[in-house]
Amino acid sequence: MALKVGDKAADFKLYSSDKKQVSLSDYKGQNVLILFFPLAFTGTCTKELCGIRDNAFDFNGLDMEVVAISVDSPQTLAKWKEMEKYNFTMLSDFNKEVSRAYDSIYENFSLDMHGVSKRSAFLVDGDGIIQYAEVLENATEIPNMAAIKDRVKELAMA
Repeated sequence: MALKVGDKAADFKLYSSDKKQVSLSDYKGQNVLILFFPLAFTGTCTKELCGIRDNAFDFNGLDMEVVAISVDSPQTLAKWKEMEKYNFTMLSDFNKEVSRAYDSIYENFSLDMHGVSKRSAFLVDGDGIIQYAEVLENATEIPNMAAIKDRVKELAMA
């Protein structure tokens, strides 16, 4: 069953690109944007995450941490992060448990790949409640960053 706005976000513990364990509870008290993406080194994923890196979606000054999750290994994510100079946490859901918990997984992806993270975005507030949820069926689309930014601003004013 898909997680939706108002639900408690599923906690997780995953390894980062620098091989450290990171959990959602580490972000208690702050807003966190969880971005699931299909695969490192691919066109749309690079466009989406470089947009975050470059603040193309105007995340400057917003009280929010960004965490990007895929089924790639920590080593693959480390190489991609280094190459693209990403300035946010990248987590490996190699075992696909978190992608499934967030109902953000393509069971059948292109080239007969199974169990690839769906491109999706979840904004979780400091209390662990989902404030924005968008799961895309089409991997070539990018989440609505303007809507996410607006929701973060609303949370800041509340």
